[in-house]
Amino acid sequence: QVQLVESGGGLVQAGASMRLSCTNTERTASRYAMGWFRQAPGKEREFVAAISLSGVIIDYADSVKGRFNISRDNAKNTMYLQMNSLKPEDTATYYCAAGRGIGAVEAGTGDWWGQGTQVIVSS
Repeated sequence: QVQLVESGGGLVQAGASMRLSCTNTERTASRYAMGWFRQAPGKEREFVAAISLSGVIIDYADSVKGRFNISRDNAKNTMYLQMNSLKPEDTATYYCAAGRGIGAVEAGTGDWWGQGTQVIVSS
């Protein structure tokens, strides 16, 4: 019943910036912690970033620290991932996740997943 919809992906050159959005179709979904995962072709899904319900607790994968910024606007039922200094290795399908607690989201055991949005970074 809860649906998460990602948007903002596309094709950019290395060094560019891009912002992804994840919108909840159910307002009650904003009660939960949220996060981002990504999966490149031929690779396993990996954790990118997560944010608690209040936005106070935030965690990033080492590979994106200092370049990516996660935030949320509960009034808009939307979570964002601001990606800066993009690298070709950031190329992947990015998935939005939500769950009960930031720990569950980071572990990939959240209750809901979006369909994903593709990000391609050319060299």
